[in-house]
Amino acid sequence: MSAKVIPDKIHLKEFRIVEAEIKSPEFFGKNEVNHYSSVCDFNMAFNLEDGLIKANLIINVHTVSNSNTNLQEAKVLFEMVYIFHIENFKDLAVQMPDNTLDLKGGLANAIASIAYSTSRGVLLTRLQGTVMSEFILPVIDPNELIAKK
Repeated sequence: MSAKVIPDKIHLKEFRIVEAEIKSPEFFGKNEVNHYSSVCDFNMAFNLEDGLIKANLIINVHTVSNSNTNLQEAKVLFEMVYIFHIENFKDLAVQMPDNTLDLKGGLANAIASIAYSTSRGVLLTRLQGTVMSEFILPVIDPNELIAKK
């Protein structure tokens, strides 16, 4: 029988915002925003012996204004770190000869999904009261985050 992710065996042990920067220029109003441009960087590190996964998500967002004036755009940079304990990690990770891990059962997808969706909520609350308050991190396929690596 192949190993699979069991949600009850995934535990979020720690969450940290290690960087949070919001630049909201004084004279830049919400009415200036045409749309938002966002880029996410995601990576994971593993401790097979202790069953730990560290997921790091860096989110950069900036406004694209309606006008062609010299207004400074609003910008957001957040870096969030998640530490997960996976009870059946040794069943889901195979150590390869080059010392990398091959994750089975959709584990990478599950970790990326949890980290990204939690980050969406964090940003939603943290951006209230700023010119970026209407930005919502878009829903994506978590495999896109994983595939970037």
